[in-house]
Amino acid sequence: MSENTSAMTSVLRAFEVIDVLWETGGAGPSEIARRMDIPKSTAHIYLQTLSKTGYVVNDEGTYSLSYQFLGTGSRLKHRNRLYQAAESLLDELAESTGELITLVIEEDGKSVVLHLVRGNNSLDLGMYPGMITPLHSNATGKVLLAFLPPDRTESIVETDGLTQVTERTITDEATLYDELETIREAGYAVDWDQQVTGMGIVGAPIIVDDELEGAVGVACPTGRLQDESYQQTLLQKLRETIDSITIKYRYGT
Repeated sequence: MSENTSAMTSVLRAFEVIDVLWETGGAGPSEIARRMDIPKSTAHIYLQTLSKTGYVVNDEGTYSLSYQFLGTGSRLKHRNRLYQAAESLLDELAESTGELITLVIEEDGKSVVLHLVRGNNSLDLGMYPGMITPLHSNATGKVLLAFLPPDRTESIVETDGLTQVTERTITDEATLYDELETIREAGYAVDWDQQVTGMGIVGAPIIVDDELEGAVGVACPTGRLQDESYQQTLLQKLRETIDSITIKYRYGT
């Protein structure tokens, strides 16, 4: 094995250790070795090395992830120009609708929740900043797929496939592409029960100078979103918010 290959393997293994620590909530060398099928001595070396970075902490032989990950993630979010433009406006949207508001971006072919705000009437739908979901499984993700360059969209679908998340998730390519065309024509997306049973989302893109920057979604119980009048009310408020975000993003106001 070459030096470069060995170094690459070590980096990949280190992140595997991090994944195991997340899954277990904390583990020692024996548990890491068992789960990864590596010698206990090797697991111990990885754990000790990671603890020196500050991203893993050692509590009397039990290693767990540190809150340094939270600090890094928070800095990334606050550095993001789209977040800076949208934050206060998303607060206002959450206050006026009472629902759960999400700011979503595409990264590596996935939907990433960059920021969210909970309104007074929002339910705990299990969403959180940093949450990663398949793009095809919810309205905000499908908005991103619809307005990405076509070759990028095709590449994501071909590479990642169409995993079934709930019984209503679209898993047929032809059906998905038909819906994406409808979304492009309408300028927004609405669906329910496709990512979480009982949750509906209305989403619309943030496009600045012909560049897709992200999307904003309003998530609420399916029953509320199926009310056509309420759906249109949310859509109008969503569009007004996105117009304001676009202006702030473009001019830095």
